[in-house]
Amino acid sequence: MASEFVEMASPLPQTLKAVTLTHVRYQRGDPLGHFLAWVSLVPIFISLGGFISHFLFRREIHGLCFALGLILSQALNELIKSSVQQSRPDTCAALEACDSHGWPSSHSQYMFFFATFLTLLALKKSSRGRLFFSSITWPFAILTMYSRVYLGYHSLAQVYAGAAVGIVFGAVWYWITNAVLVEYFPAIEESAIGRLLYIKDTSHIPNVLKFEYDNARAARKKVATD
Repeated sequence: MASEFVEMASPLPQTLKAVTLTHVRYQRGDPLGHFLAWVSLVPIFISLGGFISHFLFRREIHGLCFALGLILSQALNELIKSSVQQSRPDTCAALEACDSHGWPSSHSQYMFFFATFLTLLALKKSSRGRLFFSSITWPFAILTMYSRVYLGYHSLAQVYAGAAVGIVFGAVWYWITNAVLVEYFPAIEESAIGRLLYIKDTSHIPNVLKFEYDNARAARKKVATD
């Protein structure tokens, strides 16, 4: 009876794979690996938390260009990976990551693009915290790069390549944004969609924080005197 049931049962597919957006593996009982597994999720936190909240509360054209650059950087990463088709390290089998190519590391490219663009953007401003904001992302970029090697997802050559591509493309995209795209910022700001969504350009203001602070105080004083 049992054999008849087995014969009647449909065979289970052997090629199923789950969507593993945040599925990062590390050795059980390894606190450093656990920490680095969370570090490797920083790009997701930046994308989902940083840029979505930036658009909702700031509506800056420069921020939208920043996000667009990260999307283009990831598209470039996929193009390079599909062209080179370099395999990941042998540890990819235990991580269930052998079905994707490893050169260059997308995590490293993402974080070093982010660090490069943000550094150049912060140094352009005259705010007091520009040195802090220009340096805060680099430790995270380096930790993310290290985590991909430590956890076995990439080789050293693959994370170094990702970092190099991220730095170069981050600098190039910053130049494109501030030398080419900036000419279209006023038109975007004055467009119907720009006015509807309150999209604004503050790239011409040296110290946005002080500008908004002064205007908020002036508006409050005006309300108090009316």
